[in-house]
This record gives sequence, C-alpha cells and structure tokens, in this order.
Amino acid sequence: MNTIFRKSMLSVAGLAFAGGVFAGPIAAHAATPAVDAKPVAAAVQSAAPKPQGEQSHISLNDEQTANVKAIIAATKKAGLPERAAVISIATSLQESKLENLGHLGDMNDHDSLGLFQQRPSSGWGTPEQITNPEYSTTAFLKGLKQVDGWQDMPLTDAAQTVQVSAYPDAYAQWEQQATDLVAQHWNS
Repeated sequence: MNTIFRKSMLSVAGLAFAGGVFAGPIAAHAATPAVDAKPVAAAVQSAAPKPQGEQSHISLNDEQTANVKAIIAATKKAGLPERAAVISIATSLQESKLENLGHLGDMNDHDSLGLFQQRPSSGWGTPEQITNPEYSTTAFLKGLKQVDGWQDMPLTDAAQTVQVSAYPDAYAQWEQQATDLVAQHWNS
C-alpha cells in the first residue's frame, strides 16, 4: 500500500509540474502590458536571471573586445536574443578569456582551439573553422539551440550542456561580466 500511495503522490506532483510548465508561459504572456507602456522594460529586467555564486571579472584588450563584438554579431545573425550572447560570451570567458587560441602545444591537453576551446576531433569543425570567431560562435549557438529550455535555465547549465566541460559550474562566474558586455555592445 505504501508503494501505491507513493506512486499516486508522484503522479500528482508530475501533473502539477506539467501544469505549471504549460500554464506558466501562457500566464506570463497574458499579463504582459501593452507594447508602448513603460513598465515593460522594468518587467523584462526583473525577469532576467540573477548570476550564480561569486563573479569573476577581467579587463579586456582590443582583441578581446573585438571577439565580444564578433560573438554578438553572430548571435544577431542567427536571430537569437541577447541571452544567447550572454551565455556565449560567458562560455568564451571561461574557455579562453575571449582569446582566439590556436594550438597550445604541450600546454594543451587535447586539440581544443578558438574562443570556445572546441575540438576538431569532436566534430566542431576544422582548425581553420574553429579559430574563426563567427564560425565558432555559430557552432556553439547551434548546440545551444538544441538544449530544451536553454533560455530559462541557469547559464552554467546551458553552457555545460553544450560544452561538456570537466568543470561544469565554472561558467557561472562570468555571467555578470558577460551580461554587462552584451548590454554595452548589443546596440553598438
């Protein structure tokens, strides 16, 4: 009888979760104010995910800033929102500090290259492709689009699902700087 009760409770919990998943987005759209109303911007800002954990920050040189702009341009070209650029930039901050890395010789434990440390041997593309910022960003975004619910999940989970890193929580530390960089360069 205990097993039947537990299964019943799990079924009820599952239905409640599913109802929330399906009703949540509908309810959110129903409550959206008119397009020309001022509270829309405030509502969008408050809905943005908060960065997880302690945040890191580095100063960027001209090359790194150019790579930020290349990631944003590729994100826009792919028709994806600012959140995709934030996830992409945070991922690149973790993987390469926004430097388009070539072969690192003995310092490189694999054949990882470029802004996202993508590997030719894992099917990301040729070395020439992976070290092209537009190509590597587009490849990352293609992987991101295949992650169900990436828009609403914590940044580190979305990035990890695409990258499959040995350090899955490391992406979170770059969320604030990535958010700031996207805010600064999205419309420039």
